[in-house]
Amino acid sequence: MKNFFVHETAEVSPDASIGEKTKIWNWSKVREGAVIGKNCNVGQCVYIDKGVVIGNDCKIQNGVQLYLGLKIGKEVFIGPNTTFTNDKYPRATSGLWTVVDTLIEDGASIGAGCVIICGVTIGKRALIGAGSTVTKNVPPNTLVQGNPAKIVRSLKSEE
Repeated sequence: MKNFFVHETAEVSPDASIGEKTKIWNWSKVREGAVIGKNCNVGQCVYIDKGVVIGNDCKIQNGVQLYLGLKIGKEVFIGPNTTFTNDKYPRATSGLWTVVDTLIEDGASIGAGCVIICGVTIGKRALIGAGSTVTKNVPPNTLVQGNPAKIVRSLKSEE
């Protein structure tokens, strides 16, 4: 018996693992080998590539693209239309595709319309301002914003 919700227009591979109480909304796609934790909310038009791992209690807003090589901790928020890359030098016709891993640690929040370049770690409870392009690691409990994203300030643990 299925203990999660998948909207009738969403496509979820039978080889994906979906945690209990998770909701996957309209026109989203979850590929084989993807792992989504418990009590997550995956908005409409979200693409979750093969092998992506998402922890418990995450909120993935509409139009987000999550590609192979991405691991997301628990209680992470990803704002609408955010994109994660997975190859630093992509080419349309070259067979030289190199997946570079990216890590989003527990409690991080990523604002709307961000681009996260592969190979970075976004630290615990870090906050990425809307529209930012993250090209370097973000320390825990830090607010970054801009293009490229730069540290604005440290955050208190309750922020």
